[in-house]
Amino acid sequence: MADSLKFTEDHLWIRVEGRRAQVGLSEYAQDELGEVIAVELPDIGDMLEKGESFGEIESVKTVSDLIAPVSGTISAVNAELEDHPSLVNEDPYHEGWLVELELSDKNEIEDLMDPDEYEEFASE
Repeated sequence: MADSLKFTEDHLWIRVEGRRAQVGLSEYAQDELGEVIAVELPDIGDMLEKGESFGEIESVKTVSDLIAPVSGTISAVNAELEDHPSLVNEDPYHEGWLVELELSDKNEIEDLMDPDEYEEFASE
């Protein structure tokens, strides 16, 4: 797990570089969900508000809302997931990323957990 990642209570990770951020599902979340069979993502240009749903992830067990960890504008979506949703299971921190966005407010990152905090949170 990369130290540059931050995590949400909704089990998403975020990797920030400048004003751009990449978002994905944590190892713990994909493990809990089981085999991912479909991912529904927003369109490029969509505005996300922190705490709002921006899509869904469907596994053999359940369908879960994806909750925006920060506010921003979608600049990229992982089109590979359309044909290969299992990438979320196979490589959640790299190939299985969900969306990229331009941050509206970089300060929102401060509210997220670092890897150690998240590990403790997820194990409770």
